[in-house]
Amino acid sequence: MTCLPSQSGKKLGLVIDLDTCVGCQACVTACKEWNTGGHMAPLTDIDPYGGHVDGVWFNRVYSYEHTTEMGGRTVNFPRSCLHCDTPACVTVCPTGASYKRASDGIVLIDEDKCIGCNLCSWACPYGAREFDIDVGVMKKCTLCVDRIYNDNLAEEDRVPACVAACPTSARHFGDLGDPQSAVSQLVAERGGVDLMPELGYRPTNKYLPPRAHTKRAASVPAPALEPVKAEGGFLGWVDRMLSN
Repeated sequence: MTCLPSQSGKKLGLVIDLDTCVGCQACVTACKEWNTGGHMAPLTDIDPYGGHVDGVWFNRVYSYEHTTEMGGRTVNFPRSCLHCDTPACVTVCPTGASYKRASDGIVLIDEDKCIGCNLCSWACPYGAREFDIDVGVMKKCTLCVDRIYNDNLAEEDRVPACVAACPTSARHFGDLGDPQSAVSQLVAERGGVDLMPELGYRPTNKYLPPRAHTKRAASVPAPALEPVKAEGGFLGWVDRMLSN
């Protein structure tokens, strides 16, 4: 079985704000576009224009209706690999194909070592792994390692494709192992949480919960509409004919 590094120098990951995510799927599309030609390329598409669409996606967004005393709201929930501190997907891998990098904490897959046994997929409680049936190997989010370390890109563009594409800035990227980093401070300020912390895998990625509604939408009384007077003459006749 594969061993974990004793510690990682950094803990690169994502902070996702469930309060501002609008479920537009921009992150999903940008992720697919970048990674189709990136580190884990290609990403298989099956019957993309037919009735049984399937394929490999590193990022998926689910929408849920949440009802509280203050009313209902739609919560959009993006899901991808959480790059856990103690990932079960790594420790069950019999070939060492799944591994966690000591330098930045990113969990990756070496396709040359993967035998497609699916043990990592069964071990991952977050459903973050995708089996590519075309090539017979497991694939997953890489945090865009071929992008965040790409010296050919401008400094501001060295973020995961999903972060760069988000129109509401609901996705944030940085070092969650540094308590002084912008993402760590954001987690502290907003009460960021782990997904299913009771399992003990200690996900690096954090979710910022939706803010509680303090009151219902303001009631804005509108004056009653004045009754419409019937037009006379030819225009009135046309109006009556069209209204029948």
